[in-house]
Amino acid sequence: MRTYYVYVMTNRRGTLYTGVTNDLQRRLQEHRNGSSAFTSRYGLTKLIYFEMTEDVQAAIAREKQIKGWTRAKKLALVRAANGALKDLAPELFGCQPAPWHRPLSP
Repeated sequence: MRTYYVYVMTNRRGTLYTGVTNDLQRRLQEHRNGSSAFTSRYGLTKLIYFEMTEDVQAAIAREKQIKGWTRAKKLALVRAANGALKDLAPELFGCQPAPWHRPLSP
């Protein structure tokens, strides 16, 4: 069985990006290396939220659902799981944290 992840990343300015992947560590590296046009343009390097499921259709539907939400609702979801809005990547993958910290405003 595969595991699928719905995740939220942010940058220095507080831009929120929601995505879906079957390999969160690889996708995080791609974001941090600027492998995609959007993430490269916006410098999304901080993983602040993720969910897991074994159902790819459920993951895609959840990604679309979250993408359709207002910024305030997305931040409420993230803050419910990660109140400090810390970078989750170091704990998950032993990598360096995003090289900055800025509180996200609603």
